[in-house]
Amino acid sequence: MEIKDIHTFYGSSHILFGIAFNLQEGELVCLLGRNGAGKTTTFSSIVGLCNISSGEIIFREENITNIPPYIRARRGIGLVPQGNPVFPELTVRENLEVARKTDPGGNREWDYENIYGLFPKLQHLTSKKAKYLSGGERQMLNIARALIGNPGLLLMDEPTEGLAPLVVKFLGEQIQELHSEGVTILLAEQNVAWALSIVRRCMIIEKGTICFQGTPHDLEQNHEVKVRTLGVA
Repeated sequence: MEIKDIHTFYGSSHILFGIAFNLQEGELVCLLGRNGAGKTTTFSSIVGLCNISSGEIIFREENITNIPPYIRARRGIGLVPQGNPVFPELTVRENLEVARKTDPGGNREWDYENIYGLFPKLQHLTSKKAKYLSGGERQMLNIARALIGNPGLLLMDEPTEGLAPLVVKFLGEQIQELHSEGVTILLAEQNVAWALSIVRRCMIIEKGTICFQGTPHDLEQNHEVKVRTLGVA
């Protein structure tokens, strides 16, 4: 995917100022930044949930800038939204059935067996209504719903938000497993230490612009950027 000079507004408020970056097939990359820096707006622009005023989004050599969100999903872009949203009155299995897509946009087709292999706990909860799940279980279901849509690119917006440390550790292991299976993943995160421990490349967004791109090692060596943009030493 290539993001070319994206400008996005909410009403009269200019949120993204010329965002530009590339993602290569099979990469695991994180987008870091403080609250309000533009992470979620970047994801919303990619999936088509908000309209960009200028710029282009190229996905697998196709310009998808002006096509609707459901077409982008069919092309293979999956979103794990912030806040673990699920259909509370549906069971775990029913939540998955709603999102299931049989034509893979990624390198493989995800079915129930694959999903339960990645998240064994969901198999034991298959008949349980989503409103009774814990925060960690809802996040597993949130990710599973995106995967069963067979994405080639998976966007994960603040996946560790509100989760216990052991769940965060498990989630990191599962994301690395997905990466090893060829899923291209872009994370938006505030948990800097966790994100840098699992990715190969990172970007920082500050006030609607990308101000840093490099490896976790590059960022660790750039103390001034870490303190100024992320508030961590």
